[in-house]
Amino acid sequence: MDDTQKVNSHSKTSTTKWLLLGSLVFFVVVSSLTAVFVFRTVRAFIASYDITDLPGIVVKPGKTPTPGQASETVVNDNPPSVQPVVGPTPQPWDGASRVNLLVMGLDYRDWESGEGAPRTDTMILLSVDPISKTAGMLSIPRDLWVNIPGFEPNRINTAYRLGEIYKLPGGGAGLAMKTVEGLLGLEIDFYAQIDFGAFERFIDEIGGIKVDVPAKIKVDPLGDDNTRVLQPGVQVLPGNLALAYARARNTEGADFDRAQRQQQVIFGIRNRIVSSNALPTLIGRAPVIYEEISSGIHSNLTLEQAIKLAWLAQQIPEENIKRGIIGTDQVTLNKSPEGDDVLKPRPEQIRLLRDEIFTASGPVSPAAANADPQELMKSENARISVLNGANTPGLAARTQEFLTSEGADIIETGDAPEPHTYTTLIDYTGNPYTVKYLLDLMSISSTRFYLRYDPTSQADIVILLGYDWANNNSMP
Repeated sequence: MDDTQKVNSHSKTSTTKWLLLGSLVFFVVVSSLTAVFVFRTVRAFIASYDITDLPGIVVKPGKTPTPGQASETVVNDNPPSVQPVVGPTPQPWDGASRVNLLVMGLDYRDWESGEGAPRTDTMILLSVDPISKTAGMLSIPRDLWVNIPGFEPNRINTAYRLGEIYKLPGGGAGLAMKTVEGLLGLEIDFYAQIDFGAFERFIDEIGGIKVDVPAKIKVDPLGDDNTRVLQPGVQVLPGNLALAYARARNTEGADFDRAQRQQQVIFGIRNRIVSSNALPTLIGRAPVIYEEISSGIHSNLTLEQAIKLAWLAQQIPEENIKRGIIGTDQVTLNKSPEGDDVLKPRPEQIRLLRDEIFTASGPVSPAAANADPQELMKSENARISVLNGANTPGLAARTQEFLTSEGADIIETGDAPEPHTYTTLIDYTGNPYTVKYLLDLMSISSTRFYLRYDPTSQADIVILLGYDWANNNSMP
């Protein structure tokens, strides 16, 4: 069985309780939030509002700060409050750059079962560039094994739960955001979360969504004995069937197919809103929608921000919306310390997918025509540590000068903890362009390159200089 089959098999057989629709994406959330918030403000503000300065957050590599782990576990056995979650404080927008929003799906029935704070069953990162009128969405599998700031590595879906249990600043949403920041190497200042009931009611409010079902599929709407079989073809799904369709996992690709269905549902929502000019209707029905779904949607977006995003979303044509899934090309099947099946990230492949989804032009392959490998290396801004493993005085300092002249960012030099016969390169955060450039520049064998994922590392790349570099190098 190859890796793809193993990963698909794992996705099909791994257990969770309920899988919340990752549909809670940009087009649903911002429209819903707009309707909710408008109930509390003057509607005339919307009628006269002129969207001219949509703010944003620049996508750029970054390191996740690690908050101290709480010394005592505090478990809250009471259901979550229906009041809006304050969450992380939004940073000021500059009016021109990209907006990043992490959408999380939670099933609050975890509380009812006595399991305490819920895990995220769905995580989708959404990004919008108001200047280029482009957008992107990336689905993140819940079984991805990642570093969670302040805690031991774990599945990414546990970050929200840990943040709630330990009452960290920003709560579960804050820790989930920091965890995704560390995985993808970009900044996230906004989040939105929604539950099952709110999503179903929202779909019903817009009159259902049109979906082209590619093959017969069994779905299970919430409740007992509700199993339905959807036949292939274009059809309009009400809220309960739209949720069940996106939750279904009984297909060959399991969770990866489910992510594709979620994005299909997302676009069904978007098309319904855009094609029928539904957003003004949603705003007009704000009081009703507020009563129906406000308790199921939480975000740190302000009223003004939500309105700006909702109106901007309508201006982005579908062909300008890129979508992707962290799937079989970006993960390998692995085992947790407890022996459970998990998905180990391939950071360099995730980085390439990130660039493809969240930049207007997509990633530039080093092998592409007219691509400048040196410029690609510089664009990654990788922080490099050079350590002397050859016992040759001054070798690390001279290598620093050489690499700096090539445009590399050397943040540290020193002695390696032990001698090295062969020069070795270790990449901790996924920097494919820098790695390729350094391997070629320094004639380092690909067998001496190691990828050791650790977004908390002070250096993105460590070069351990060996006797081969000391005796035969390309430095002037």
